[in-house]
Amino acid sequence: MKLLAVSDQVEDRVYSLAADGHFADVDLIVGCGDLPYVYLEYLLTVLNKPLCYVPGNHDPAYVANSPKTKVEGGINLDRRLLFINGFLVGGLGGSIRYRPDGVNQYSQSQAEIGAWTMLPGLVMNRVLYGRALDILVSHSPPYGIHDEDSQAHRGLHALNWLLRVARPRYHFHGHTFFPRQNLSDPDSQIGPTHIYNVFPYKVINI
Repeated sequence: MKLLAVSDQVEDRVYSLAADGHFADVDLIVGCGDLPYVYLEYLLTVLNKPLCYVPGNHDPAYVANSPKTKVEGGINLDRRLLFINGFLVGGLGGSIRYRPDGVNQYSQSQAEIGAWTMLPGLVMNRVLYGRALDILVSHSPPYGIHDEDSQAHRGLHALNWLLRVARPRYHFHGHTFFPRQNLSDPDSQIGPTHIYNVFPYKVINI
């Protein structure tokens, strides 16, 4: 499967490449947060491929029946597990809390509780498919991996836990700048997991 992963920054180049058919062979679009939903909706419409995403700390809080708080036609992966194109995909949105009133921001313990709610589904995947998860999508990076010392860009311990428990083959995240952007090879590998900071976009064969 080939996927287009995007995060954090609108790229005019992606608009033109999509319109020119450059991404025609992409099977899945993955949004890692902090992008205007109209940008994701454009990619979904032009490429006509499934799109899943997690919200970032600059995205609106989800409100049922409010079209402005979701990507029309997309799948919000936050704390969900899905079977897409033969792959087990799960997501955890948001970032570390750095403002008292911040939207999609969590303390380390709040993020861990959100990740723990996925445990029954991960166990069921292990029973049904022999593996818990293939692809983990998040906005934040894990703690100590591609994160920064500043409070706003510190990684989440909950993601380290998910990597240990679910052992996905791939983890895609945004939120922080990483110098090896736009390369198709992973930025890091932890155990069996290839970790990509997709800022601002990457095309990846998996």
